[in-house]
Amino acid sequence: MSEITGRTRLFGIVADPVGHVRTPQVFNARFAALGTDAVLVPFHVPASALGTVFEGLRAMRNLGGFVVTVPHKSAAVALCDEVTEAARAVGAVNTIRRAPDGRLCGEIFDGEGFVAGLRSQGIEPAGKRVYLAGAGGAANAIAFSLALAGVKRLTVANRTASKAEDLLARLRARFPGLELGLGSRATAGHDLVVNATSLGLAPQDALPLDVEGLLPDQIVAEIIMTPEQTPLLVEAARRGCRVHPGRHMLDCQIELMARFMGA
Repeated sequence: MSEITGRTRLFGIVADPVGHVRTPQVFNARFAALGTDAVLVPFHVPASALGTVFEGLRAMRNLGGFVVTVPHKSAAVALCDEVTEAARAVGAVNTIRRAPDGRLCGEIFDGEGFVAGLRSQGIEPAGKRVYLAGAGGAANAIAFSLALAGVKRLTVANRTASKAEDLLARLRARFPGLELGLGSRATAGHDLVVNATSLGLAPQDALPLDVEGLLPDQIVAEIIMTPEQTPLLVEAARRGCRVHPGRHMLDCQIELMARFMGA
């Protein structure tokens, strides 16, 4: 794309904060490589204005769709006209397609993208004991996808225990044979440790788990993309762990997102 014109198709990403997102760079590089007359731009939207912004996006006839990220993935479900069965089960969406009549259709690719990102780096989740920090939209999607991938055990830890318990209840109903547990900040006894919270986006953030207990035989994975080396990954690497940055999750779901939005 050499310039933006009245024929350029629009896409976006809705977030708060928005400065850390990599989605515009990745999508716009894809558009350029394919010669597609389209552009994806960031929308900085606080939670209090999310419904208003969705109504505005619904009215934009040259909008193909948009990506939804922290902290809006769960709230966006109720603002869509329809969501897929997977998104309904997870309770979150991260990609929304605008139909020609203005209807907003939501889907979730975080979990599929995360598992594909692991496998792209030679990490097979099947049979692993997994510690998952977080119970928000991305964490829900990742939990369901890890269960589908055949993990041996899944432990969910969250600052608000009731949210973790709700996620565990839905997992038990869907995967009755999976060993599940409510976790603390300690990660002992797990092969794969995943931070699916937003802790690490800001330099002053607390660590999402107890890094003192990390061992060299553990893999520590992030969903945060910027900074690529979060404080958690820095501490994990210092203790000899294999680290897995969040960019692999995005890279592996870009095509899924693009196909869903018709980009």
